[in-house]
Amino acid sequence: MGNICRSPTAEGVFREFVRRAGMVGRIETDSCGTISFHSGSPPDPRAQAAARQRGYDLSDLRARALSPDDFERFDYVLAMDAENLRYLEEHCADRHRDRIRLFLDFAGPTVEEFEVPDPYYGGDAGFERVLDLIEAGARGLLEHIRSNQP
Repeated sequence: MGNICRSPTAEGVFREFVRRAGMVGRIETDSCGTISFHSGSPPDPRAQAAARQRGYDLSDLRARALSPDDFERFDYVLAMDAENLRYLEEHCADRHRDRIRLFLDFAGPTVEEFEVPDPYYGGDAGFERVLDLIEAGARGLLEHIRSNQP
């Protein structure tokens, strides 16, 4: 929601997967929140620490709120949970509805969850679980994009 935990973690992980795949410049990655409360703030220190331990750098990311232009600009507008998915659907023009999905739709059959839980009010283990789910989703998303490129 505020773009300081799950979404910037997904941005940082996916950005690294794109780099490793040699696709920098071909895939643009960004994240945003559905509220502007944290706009301009870096990711939560716990999210940054957990990501750093796995080799992902989130330090240059800053929170921002969803812009109506995002639906036009991006091919995929992904939500971490059903509440944010509903928000996206309510604020999106009908012509771009097909761009909206849950992030874990791409995680594959080995991931039983449909939503990435918000770790903000939990302990460090929650940030580790978020990373596990996000890595699975990012891996699947990149494969999906690669297999659907002309």
